Amino acid sequence: MKNSVFRAETAVTRVAAHALNVGDRINTAGFEKDALAAVPLALRVGKDGVAVVFRYGVVVFFGTSAEEEAAFCERLSPRIGGRLTPVEEETATIELLGENEDQVAAGGPIQVRDMSLARLLLVSDALAKSVVLAHDEREVAKVFDTIEPFVRELATSGKFFRNRRGILKLIGEALLVQHHVSGRVAIAEKPDALWDRPDLERLYARLEDEYELKQRVDALNRKLSVVAETADTLADIIDTRRSLRLEIIVVLLIAFEIVITFYQIYTARGGH
Repeated sequence: MKNSVFRAETAVTRVAAHALNVGDRINTAGFEKDALAAVPLALRVGKDGVAVVFRYGVVVFFGTSAEEEAAFCERLSPRIGGRLTPVEEETATIELLGENEDQVAAGGPIQVRDMSLARLLLVSDALAKSVVLAHDEREVAKVFDTIEPFVRELATSGKFFRNRRGILKLIGEALLVQHHVSGRVAIAEKPDALWDRPDLERLYARLEDEYELKQRVDALNRKLSVVAETADTLADIIDTRRSLRLEIIVVLLIAFEIVITFYQIYTARGGH
């Protein structure tokens, strides 16, 4: 088949895509000699399938069976860091459109002019970013669940009994998710495949719109800002409470010292 990474005799017109977020990172060193593409790493899987491996912990399969996917993931297993349980996943269908323009219908198959590697790399990039965002959205939701009891306690009783360690842990969780989104994954950046194929800009723009990548990143960053501001406020409350407690202790010590001094003066006069 012309311009296709799949064999001509298979006459592929529809391919299933399956994205798996398996961990925080994947070491791809050593696969280069077998690669269909280097960045991101694309490899042949089984007889006619393709796997695209992203260093930030995602594998996207095209045209592979469940057994082939399981075998490939087992092969990658020693290279996966920060393994995720359960694995986040997303699926899509790639459909050969022929000579017409690439189309990405809402909720429907991704229709492409050909099954070229460049087009599959763009699809894999969008799916990989989407599945990572799904994981990060879930993590941020957990952070919000952690915040709620803190805020509710303050709102209902006007008092706050939590320790600083819990707040620092909360801030750390928020920063970790923020680093994952803006650092390793670089969701806002365009894929490397577009440097060689600027003619596919429109296809990628449609993929971005379909999976709402920019909107989801913006929403995630807004939530992270709320988490950080809330955590800072709660930390300030704890610091203020601790400062007040120290001031009370100092006042009590001074008062105790005054009492002792008067007592010593009184006993000294009584001795005379």
